[in-house]
Amino acid sequence: MSPTIFRYKNYRFFFFSREETRRHVHVSCPEGEAKFWLEPLVSLNQHSGLSSLKLRELQRIIEEHKDAIIRAWKRHFQD
Repeated sequence: MSPTIFRYKNYRFFFFSREETRRHVHVSCPEGEAKFWLEPLVSLNQHSGLSSLKLRELQRIIEEHKDAIIRAWKRHFQD
């Protein structure tokens, strides 16, 4: 299961239900995908197919929505 947290443009922000416990968010779009850590600071963990410009945009969007993403994480994983 990979619940969608929100969509922005053609990006989907989501979690995988059975993955590591460190808080993070995945992002996918037709061009590629990325995974960002949420703590202690938002930072890129891995990516494929996305330009550095798109990665910077995604990081900015995640930083702007970080509190909402963490609330969604807590609801989903009940921690």
